[in-house]
Order: sequence, then C-alpha cells, then structure tokens
Amino acid sequence: MGALEKALTELNEVERMACTGSRMHSIDPRAKLIVTVIYIVAVLSFSLDSPAGIILFWVFPIIVSAMSGISYNAVFVKSLYTLPFIMFIGIFNPIFNREPMLYIGDMAISRGWVEFVSIIIRGLLSVQAVLLLIMSTGFNRLCAAMGKLGVPSIFTTQLMLLYRYIFVLLDEALSMDRARTSRSYGRKKYGLKMWGTFIGQLLLRTVERAQRIHRAMLSRGFTGKILMRGNMHWRLCDTIYVVVWCLLFAAGRFCDVSGLFPFTR
Repeated sequence: MGALEKALTELNEVERMACTGSRMHSIDPRAKLIVTVIYIVAVLSFSLDSPAGIILFWVFPIIVSAMSGISYNAVFVKSLYTLPFIMFIGIFNPIFNREPMLYIGDMAISRGWVEFVSIIIRGLLSVQAVLLLIMSTGFNRLCAAMGKLGVPSIFTTQLMLLYRYIFVLLDEALSMDRARTSRSYGRKKYGLKMWGTFIGQLLLRTVERAQRIHRAMLSRGFTGKILMRGNMHWRLCDTIYVVVWCLLFAAGRFCDVSGLFPFTR
C-alpha cells in the first residue's frame, strides 16, 4: 500500500471508529469538547521548566482511549506524525538556554533541554486529546457540537469544508499517482521536474473539482451555511463526566509533584 492509499485508509478508519458504540461514544459531543478544551488549556498552562506535572496528564488520553475502545498505541503512533513540527518549535531552546537545572547522578541537564522535552510532551498530549475527540465523536458531530456551543457558523462551515477537501485532495492525488505508475515503465521515484508538474496539476485538478462540488451544492440550495444536525441530549452522566475531569485537571495542575522525582534539585 502506498503512502497516499495509507493516508486515505487512515482517514476512513477514523470515520469508522466514530460510528462504533462504546461508553465514550455515548457521551454528548459538547461534554467531550468542553473537557478536551479544558485539558489542553491545563496542559499548556504549565511553565516550560516543569515537565514533571505534565507527565501526570498522560493518564487522560490513556483512560479515554480505553473508554472509547480505541487502542492507545494507534493514537500514539498517529500523534507522532506531528512530532517534527513540535520539535521545530523548541529546537533552539537547548542551544540558547544552557543553565543547569536537573541532575541525574553527576550528569547535569540544562534548562534548555528540559524545556525542549516539555514542549514535545505538551504537543503530543494536546494532539492525542484532539485525535481521541475526533475518533470518538466524528468530525460532523464535532462541528455540530461547536455550533451548539455558540461557535459562529462561518467557522464551523469552513472547518467542515476543509475536512472534506482533504478527501478530495487525497483522492485526486491517488488517481494521478496511479496514472503515473501505469505509464512509468517500472520507475518508482519522482524527479524534481516531475514533482513540480505533479503538485501544479494536483492543485488545478482539486480546485476544478471543488468548483464542481460547489456548483452542485448551490444547485441544491446551499447558502453558505451547512445545517449541522445531530441528536444531542445533555444528560446527568454528561455533567458528571465534565465535573469529574475538571476536578482531576485542577488537582493535577495545582498539586506539587516535584517530590515524585528525586533526581531534581
């Protein structure tokens, strides 16, 4: 399976997971969205030189993945796709901040490396939380939940169209790749000139197809706003879900856990 086919298969797998039944899938999407936003705010509120407290928040994606019937290993692997972008954010911290901060035996670790590791952990946990939210809810219901919570429709509509455009882009790229493979006589690599042509043609084809889709939507009464429909009923269990997690986040955020790591001083 090629990279494009794998990417399209993984996107379809995310949609399939959103339709399965589990305890997490039965929670109101608004409750899951509120908890995820609070979780990300709590994780990002830690200072860069305190990664010890952030590690405790790793419990959230592990528990949520178990409640959703989703393998945490799969979520973790998917979150690693964003690792290069996260590392780029803090790549200069070890260079410019060399003040010793931690000691493991006689080895000193600079504050820059601690901040670098902290940025990676914060980024991965935030991405995992968002992935679990989408995989246990579905993008359609997630946008509907955002609309119910008062997010402007222009924002939710753009998110929905952008998500659908990813499928259009991958489908066109896969079609072009198959056409090139069938005419390449065994050649498997793109040259630099071929890459430029491929990307340019991909852009033109996807824009043309998006325009056709837009005209079809207009002919069916599209006015710039997508009606988000979904059966959402806030129940007592949804309130308990939000309250319990918020209390746990507050406890994890404000409790001092430095004593759990004796190698710091």
